[in-house]
Amino acid sequence: MRKAIAILLIALTAITGAFAGGSQESTSSDGTTTLTFAVWDYAQNVYLSKAIEEFQAANPDIKIEVQDTPAADYVTKLNTQLNGGSDVDLFLVKEADKTKTFFDRGQLANLTPYIEASGTDMAAYNGTDANFIFDGNTYGMPVRTDQYVLFYNKDIFDAAGVAYPSNDMTWAEFEDLAAQVTMGEGATKKYGAYFHSWNACVQNWGVQDGKHTIMDGEYSFFKPYYEMVLRMQEAGTAMSFAQIQASGLSYTDIFAQGQVAMLPMGSWLINTMISRNLSGESDVNWGVAVVPHAEDVPAGYTVGATTPICINNASKNKDAAWKFVEFLSGPEGAQIMAENGQVPALSGEGYLETFAAVEGMPEGVMEGLYAAHISPDRPAMDHVTEIDQMLLAEHQLILLGEQTVDEGIANMNANYARIMGN
Repeated sequence: MRKAIAILLIALTAITGAFAGGSQESTSSDGTTTLTFAVWDYAQNVYLSKAIEEFQAANPDIKIEVQDTPAADYVTKLNTQLNGGSDVDLFLVKEADKTKTFFDRGQLANLTPYIEASGTDMAAYNGTDANFIFDGNTYGMPVRTDQYVLFYNKDIFDAAGVAYPSNDMTWAEFEDLAAQVTMGEGATKKYGAYFHSWNACVQNWGVQDGKHTIMDGEYSFFKPYYEMVLRMQEAGTAMSFAQIQASGLSYTDIFAQGQVAMLPMGSWLINTMISRNLSGESDVNWGVAVVPHAEDVPAGYTVGATTPICINNASKNKDAAWKFVEFLSGPEGAQIMAENGQVPALSGEGYLETFAAVEGMPEGVMEGLYAAHISPDRPAMDHVTEIDQMLLAEHQLILLGEQTVDEGIANMNANYARIMGN
């Protein structure tokens, strides 16, 4: 009987250990916990190496081991690893709207208990955490955000004798301003505005209010913005969609070559423009303002994409991993990002002041990056990729004049219902 009981106790201990394994910290003989952190293009994201260096100095018992993958291969490799039970502890999500896919597979650790225990104020992320909340819990912490702002060419405004764009401008005022600064003809024409060919560069203004998303299924809220862009194309104050396709130039080239006065675009272009000016590739005297807004939407409401950091639900080092997540997404990480020319998801004027002090930044960039609320351009929801591709196809037909705005919106509504199985 004693032998049978002993065998039973050994079996129970083994079973208990197997279930507890997911939460036990994996440490070496010297007490150091090593965390594997999956990222892409590590050498190009200097803020990550700086953050890891400072974190390890403050936490000598935790070592961060970076697993670097080229951007083009990152999503595929990460999916393969997580599906195969990889020992990756932490990872950045390259395409934020795919976060729900990881959640649906049970691959994300629930961060809400950690957030509550640490007293983290999620309101300081200006709504960028919304894309990572599922079933009422948070599964990713916002790290860096690229938000839409308004780039403008000071030389064109000066030549036209017109004041620079303000940080509180409606889309109607934007349309009028574009007409005032359009000048010239033919190959040397300076357009008042440029809307890039992406559907986001029209549809974003419909989701800017924080009430709508591209997953609404009824898209009449896009109508005023399509009508505006079509009017501007017809008036010649904005480069037409057909011209954009025919030119073969990127939006960066068009702005850096001084062809347009105003460009609504993501804040990632800031560093690109700085690089081009410092290298002598461009001599455009440029500035940044808050992106325009609808009459009934407050100034500072914009659209963007936020990169989250997540903890693998299969990690044996969740507590140690949270320490790094809290560091990278918190004040220390935000300061490091700002010092290295990245806009942190965590709000705070101090970070923007630091960002604005980076060499080559234009005057007023801190005020131009003001954001009262940032809506996700693509929410983390089922079928979002299919819906986005469908919206792009209808977008192109509208701007090429192959269907009316009303016809395009009707098709969007019908195609949404088809894709969603309604």
